[in-house]
Amino acid sequence: MRSLLLLSLLLFCTIDPAWSGTNDAEDCCLSVTKLIIPRHIVCAYRRLSPENGCRLPAVVFTTQKGHQLCAPPDRLWVKRLIKRLDKNNSQFNNCS
Repeated sequence: MRSLLLLSLLLFCTIDPAWSGTNDAEDCCLSVTKLIIPRHIVCAYRRLSPENGCRLPAVVFTTQKGHQLCAPPDRLWVKRLIKRLDKNNSQFNNCS
């Protein structure tokens, strides 16, 4: 009986990611900034979406100092900043 209980617990932990200790939402944004992020402090970006397991769609910009800033992906300034980073990163990587 005891081994059946342990086996059930083990199966439950491997099936349910929340129970097994993994948390994919750890890298998700809880909110986005309303302020425009200056382009000269940003060196990289990544997109977060429901397909990544995040509730809030966002663009995460990485600053030269390594800070992560969440921005709304539908804003024009965010799209322009992404375009500029894509252009610059095709030549070299700005993050050190």
